[in-house]
Amino acid sequence: AMTPLLVLLGAALCSLTMSTEIVPQPGFDLKEAEGKWYLIGFATNSRWHINNRDTIKMGIATLTSTAEGHMHVSYRERKEHRKRITNKLYLLAAKTVLALERNTGENHTIMVEIKYDNFALIYDMKKKKKGAIIKIVRLYSRTDEASDEVKEKFRQLAYRVGTLTENIFFLPKNGTF
Repeated sequence: AMTPLLVLLGAALCSLTMSTEIVPQPGFDLKEAEGKWYLIGFATNSRWHINNRDTIKMGIATLTSTAEGHMHVSYRERKEHRKRITNKLYLLAAKTVLALERNTGENHTIMVEIKYDNFALIYDMKKKKKGAIIKIVRLYSRTDEASDEVKEKFRQLAYRVGTLTENIFFLPKNGTF
């Protein structure tokens, strides 16, 4: 009598695990994604980001393609009275976008959903050298606003990867960049 219940429970757990797999949007077009994107929302399990959430403000990511067909991202943000710029190079793979990270472990970035003229939902999973897995979901928009519908898509993706409600936040506007 207990065996069918265990089989059913096992099947339910397997389907739950499979349903949380994050897959990239097919047919990602880097040329259409190029240009300016505002970082609107941020969801994470990263202790550093959670502890410093009050200092994280809206920034601008500029995407360009390289001659080799990879993606270069320049991110600008204002920190107090100065501007900060960071640059990353992403190698495009068959289904995911893989980031180059020096001395910090593995980083897999997935373009989950993109409407090239509106918004992009991006999921990062970073495996640190000591084995910790950091999950970050980002919401980008072509403008410094996002619709309620897009914000809800962002929240749902954050929940799918296990982010707690209190670790999902929308960034305040930050003046000129």
